[in-house]
Parts: sequence; structure tokens; C-alpha cells
Amino acid sequence: MFKKTIFKNGLRIITVPQKGTQAVTVLVLVGTGSKYETKEINGISHFLEHMMFKGTKERPSPIVVAETLDKIGGIYNAFTEQDYTGYFAKTEASQFKLAFDWVADIFLNSLLPEKEIKKEKGVIIEEINMIYDHPMSYIGEILWPKLLYGNQPAGWDIAGTKESIMGINRQQLINYRKNQYIPQNTILCVAGKITFQQVKNLAEKYFLKINKGKIIQKSKVTEQQNNPQCLLEYRKTDQSHLYLGVRGYNIFHSQRYTQDILGVILGGMMSSRLFVEIREKLGLAYYIKTEVEANPDTGFLISRAGVDNQKVEKAILTILKEYKKISQKKISNSELKKAKNNIKGKLALLLESSDAKASFYGAQELFEKRILTLKEIFEKIDKITANDILKIAKDIFRPEKLNLALIGPFKDENKFRKLLKL
Repeated sequence: MFKKTIFKNGLRIITVPQKGTQAVTVLVLVGTGSKYETKEINGISHFLEHMMFKGTKERPSPIVVAETLDKIGGIYNAFTEQDYTGYFAKTEASQFKLAFDWVADIFLNSLLPEKEIKKEKGVIIEEINMIYDHPMSYIGEILWPKLLYGNQPAGWDIAGTKESIMGINRQQLINYRKNQYIPQNTILCVAGKITFQQVKNLAEKYFLKINKGKIIQKSKVTEQQNNPQCLLEYRKTDQSHLYLGVRGYNIFHSQRYTQDILGVILGGMMSSRLFVEIREKLGLAYYIKTEVEANPDTGFLISRAGVDNQKVEKAILTILKEYKKISQKKISNSELKKAKNNIKGKLALLLESSDAKASFYGAQELFEKRILTLKEIFEKIDKITANDILKIAKDIFRPEKLNLALIGPFKDENKFRKLLKL
């Protein structure tokens, strides 16, 4: 069972003791990401995340920062998303104090040295180039958000643009950290072979000194769509990569778990409808998968695939056929049961590890300011009926909600937009 503690400065601490493990994960989550940026500083959340590894007073260089946990076989990293940023270290349980000290040090004491800022701009630009050169990544990280949300923070690249990155300076990084990395906007989550008291003692030692502040709020996401949308990126590729889906529900929607089940039935397992049709029966794609994204203010359901250039239209029409079918005919009880058990089984297996537990509990607290246990989530899933699936399928699978992003040797968007019918 987890325990939540709130310090007087607003910092929330989630402690998740775990039996039967020799590992511990220390995770700090901050409620800020690319949705909190302006065009001028697009990419600053991600840039700052990189810079937090570049040296502190105690660990004055990137090498010293890295070697601290490399010497003990620790796993460590950071990540930036649209709504949050995270830093973590996972170590053998006897190294818990070192892991905690390391995470606290880079989070609280990073110096952001000017010489490292100049070098890291080049690193980030190469990261942008890497994503661009990998169509499977580029379509999901760049093209799809751009299609759905356009020229607003939700539609921008999390990494920023080459121009915006080159324009960001040290003072902007300092100001952004000062405004966003404040206790009431931060979650400290520790999971693994630890006790409540161990976590509390170290949290008081390191995190009580953080001062309160006033966070810069993100702008509201604008979503407006009255007709099917299509966005092509022309490339001379041997295989076309496509995202075909619809706007869906955010994490606060009452049917968010129903939406998850719908995604699993369509393309979340090897016996799912789209996997069977697209890969097993028609042999159109090696990878075909349906995914559901739900975050604090947006959500969508997409099916993605890599298809022979000559068979793209057939793949699109097959996916649409399955969207239409599931929105018109109620699924069987056996198919519903399989999807429910698939979700519950995968989630239970995922939460065997301390890092997954830390993310599971920490993200809920950060976004929803409440935490559901695995048992409580399973109870919600168990209550979902075939009628619920049909109802939300009818709601989201409508022609005017269809969206197609495609990378391949094609230029005529109208040709593909005409296919977007149900």
C-alpha cells in the first residue's frame, strides 16, 4: 500500500514499499512540459531536462554526474512530455541513499554552466535530426500532433525547432526552472525495498528547503474539427507509415477505461481485429497497432502501420472498415472479457518493477491529485459492458472526426482525404 505525505511547502511525497524486490526507484515529476511554452522558447522544457545532468557543486561535470550511478550499475534517465518532466534513478536497494542524493542533487542544485549550454544545443539539434530521419518516430512525435492541434503548444515538437533551441539562453533556462520547478508543482515518488520513514527522513533533508512559487499556467488547448483531416509528408521511402485515428477522451472522462478497452479490441494484441485483418489475413503490414492516448486536456485513438507504398489505400480502407464495424455492432462477451483480462494482466505484470510503480502512482497524483490502486482500476474495468463499448465507438468514430497522417511518396492530400469515410 502507498502512503502520501504533503510537506508544508506543498511538495507531495508518494511512498510505495514493495516486498519481494531488491530494487528501489527514486522519481521526481514536475508538472511542466512543452504545453507550457511559448513559440519563442519552444523546447525549453526538454532543453532544461538535458542541462540538469551537466554538473552540480558536488558533482561538477557531466562525467562525475554519470559515474556516480554507473559505478554501482544504477539505471537513470529523464524524460520530457507535453504535460510533465521526470527524473529518476533505479538502484539495488542497499544504494537507496546514494540514489536519493543523486536525484535530489541534479534536481535542486544543477548549475546550468554556460559552456555546456552551447554544446548541448548541438546535441539537441542532432536529436531533432535523428527523429526526422526515422519516419516511424517522426510521424507520431511530430506529424500527428501537428495534424490534430496545429500551431499551438500541443501541436509543437517537444524538442523544439532548431531555430528556437539556438535562441534559448542561460537566463531563460534559469527563469523557467525558477517558475516551474516549485514544490507545489512537484511529486517525489519512491518505490521498492524501502520504508515510509526512510523516505520521509531523506525528503526532509533535501526537499524542505525548496521555496514556494507561482507556476506559469499552460494555455488552453483548442480542438475544433468539422471535417476529416489529412496531412502528408512526401518522402521517397520504400514503405509508407500512417497514423489513422480520431479525437478521443482525456484522463478525466468517465469513459477513459472504456476507450482503453476499445483500443485493445481493435489493435492492442496479436489476436485483435486489426492485427488479424491487416497482418494475418491480408499480409499488408509487419507492424499494425492501435493505441489510446489520454492526458489532462486531450485524447485520441489511433491505428498505426507501416505498409507497402502500393497497398496504402487498401490498408486505410481496411482500418476504416473495422472502425465502422465496431461502431455499428455490439462486440461479443467473450471478446470483451479477453480485452479486459489483457489490460489487467499487462498492468499487473508491468507493476512488478519499482520504476513502473513509481510512475504509476506519481503520474496519477500529479495529474489527478488522487490515486487509484490496481484493485480499484480493475473494478472500474470489470463494470464496463459491451453496450459501453458500442456507445463510445459511435461517439468517436464519426467521419468528421477522422484524421490521417502519412509519410511516403505521395503529394495529393485530396486523394487520401476522399477515403476518410465511415
